[in-house]
Amino acid sequence: MARETWATRAGFILAAAGSAVGLGNIWRFPWVTAENGGSAFLVVYLGIVLLVGVPGLLGEFVVGRRGKKSPVGALRDLSGSRLWGLWGVFYVVTAIALISFYSVVGGWILRYFGESALGLVGARPAYFAAPGQYFGGVAAGIDALAFHLLFLGLTALVVFGGVRRGIELGTKVMMPAVLVLLVGLAVWAGTRPGAAEAYAFYLRFDLATVRANFFDVLGPAAGQALFTLSLGAGTMITYASYIDEDRSLPFDGTVIAVLNTLVGVLAGLVVFPLLFSLGVDPAQTAPGPGALFVGLAGAFAQLPAGTLVATAFFGVVVLAALSSSISMLEIPVSFLVDEYGLTRRRAVAVVTGAVVVTGGICAINPTIWGTAVFGFVAGPLVDTLLTAGLAAVLVFVGWVMGRDAVSEFRSGAGDLAAGLATPWLLGAGVALPVFLFFTLLTNFGVDASLGFWPTVAVAVVAGGAAFAGLRTDRSLV
Repeated sequence: MARETWATRAGFILAAAGSAVGLGNIWRFPWVTAENGGSAFLVVYLGIVLLVGVPGLLGEFVVGRRGKKSPVGALRDLSGSRLWGLWGVFYVVTAIALISFYSVVGGWILRYFGESALGLVGARPAYFAAPGQYFGGVAAGIDALAFHLLFLGLTALVVFGGVRRGIELGTKVMMPAVLVLLVGLAVWAGTRPGAAEAYAFYLRFDLATVRANFFDVLGPAAGQALFTLSLGAGTMITYASYIDEDRSLPFDGTVIAVLNTLVGVLAGLVVFPLLFSLGVDPAQTAPGPGALFVGLAGAFAQLPAGTLVATAFFGVVVLAALSSSISMLEIPVSFLVDEYGLTRRRAVAVVTGAVVVTGGICAINPTIWGTAVFGFVAGPLVDTLLTAGLAAVLVFVGWVMGRDAVSEFRSGAGDLAAGLATPWLLGAGVALPVFLFFTLLTNFGVDASLGFWPTVAVAVVAGGAAFAGLRTDRSLV
């Protein structure tokens, strides 16, 4: 059976950017920025996107296009080791865990979008009166299960259509719509009272603040960068496996990173002026669900034309959430198609059926799953597991693929980009894994116990041990 491919270069770029543009940009980015000092976080975040995110994105592209399979098959076949294939299963399991949670949140967003849209032709949205009480009543139970199934069904319908007629066609519509709506909302938000103060909080560069808070925001900034770029979960490996011609991976990766970052920054240009105009301290807005479904939902109720603004905003979030959930579902679907020869129709049915159950538990019983799952995804999964996942891919690229990675990087690239292949491999295969090891250590508070330089030393030793192990243990390569 011939492997599916993207029909156009623009389709691949928009699909990959759509995977990255989701709740991580529009919901998580503003409140993580607020929690970590506003502009200080933004500066560190942008630096990590440029210096870590783009090279890491290219690393996953190289593995995917070279391997032409899901993460499991790509890592196994390119290394000749079943152990690397088992590591690929980590990405499949992570994707199922993510979509199980994501589809429930997507159901919440669909409900709020529908409530807001109906408010345009009828009574004010019900959540305007008491946002906290309303969210508490709809976040779990039969209604939450129904909207979880609806959102999951929409996601499965797109993935069922295949790479070209489903994923590519859908994201070609969704991504431009997200950008247009966000730009319009950002322009409108700029006219609100307090917008200047919001821009100062969000955009004013203060070197002293960056220096004073650098290591405090390093872990969250790295986790946010990887989450919003869909790195460390096998998504970009899967999407790159559908490229059927020699395109410039450096060019595509840079465009995708720019589009993704643009959406995150635009989301901040909407959220912060809105909050400042109402006298709300962004740092005091509740993280997690409260930031979107209580804090912002309550803010819309106080605005002129609040129902219209809420409809546009939740419409953006619905499209962004769908574009991300599609990529999450595609990872296990691709795995079943590649490894077990299932048809796409049957693979989508199997994975969707599994997520109906796992996501249904989240939707119905929050006392066991809701808070724990949400906290796990928004915190440790983003800041730890994705960091570890990307570190593993980069070690694989540098120390297992080696020259093959350089060859794949250069394939289809222009002379300028091709000349960056060797420096990229040195950075991606050596420097970036050590940096990611250091970030993992800071996530666990090791730097607070040992100090900065001893923690750097531990990261270097850990990196050296991993590199040496791959060079000596041929069963891993």
